[in-house]
Amino acid sequence: MDSQAKKYLLESSLFLALFFAILSSGFAQSFKFIALGDMPYSQPQDFPRFERLIKTINMTNPTFSIFVGDTKSSDTPCSNEHVNKMTGYFNDFQMPLIYSIGDNEWTDCHLALAGAYNPLERLSHIRTTQFSDDRSFGKTRLTLIRQADLMTQFATYVENSLWVKGQFLFVSLHIPWSNNNLGCDQESDKEYALRNTANLAWIQYAFELAKAKQYAGIIFAFQADPFYSPELATSPSSGYRDTLNQFRKLSENVSTPVLLIHGDSHRLKIDQPLKGSNQKTLETVYRLQVMGADQVQAIEISVDSDQLSPFSFRPILVPENIPQVK
Repeated sequence: MDSQAKKYLLESSLFLALFFAILSSGFAQSFKFIALGDMPYSQPQDFPRFERLIKTINMTNPTFSIFVGDTKSSDTPCSNEHVNKMTGYFNDFQMPLIYSIGDNEWTDCHLALAGAYNPLERLSHIRTTQFSDDRSFGKTRLTLIRQADLMTQFATYVENSLWVKGQFLFVSLHIPWSNNNLGCDQESDKEYALRNTANLAWIQYAFELAKAKQYAGIIFAFQADPFYSPELATSPSSGYRDTLNQFRKLSENVSTPVLLIHGDSHRLKIDQPLKGSNQKTLETVYRLQVMGADQVQAIEISVDSDQLSPFSFRPILVPENIPQVK
């Protein structure tokens, strides 16, 4: 090979290396993940529907999935067997799955149809069995940063976690329905007050971390629908008022896009639900409410840091899971 040919080959190799480096860098800035929750509700008949959805999600090969709570309806027994069964389902996901605890797993377990359990005993069981280490569920497991490890004063809250993908910060919070466990009795009020303090600190930490690291966005995942009625943002008896005030206060002082993912109301909804102190819509804060209950489906979220609005959404629909009109 003469010198001219060698020079051409070298230049071509350098060009290809640079091209693939740029291409890889671009891919590193965009990715997809799945959000789902409030299922399988009607048991055992919904188990096959949930299994089909898991299979479909595995075929899409997401970076990870987030399950935003309520692994059953409130009138299904809160048994150890159910917890074990859901752990098995969560570990059927090919890629990592991160789980935020819902109300039907513990706050509503005092109901007769749910087994008349002590809610705090059920919560303790979930923490010791499903959050026994710092890794996610799934066949491929993701190492998470637990609030319990980072903030020793909140050592109880092993379920609160965060992780980073690309330029985006993900945060899991334990905020269930049933008014966030506030207002049932003195025991529940005490539990709420302590966990609420931990949640507010975790949200504060996430915003501070995102600012320090200059992340391109923050995604929060939790179970309850704090936008169910306007009173939840203002009433002194609301278990969500502090959380909504925290999101509003911290979001209106930054330009970082924020995505709030939750379940609980069982219908797909995408909007901009927060208003700032001037009562104008906070245009950088988005809300994704996932479908659930009778809709055993999921949402694929695409994330692209090159976009001013970095989040886009696509329903993952399993045709066999759609009820047929007779």
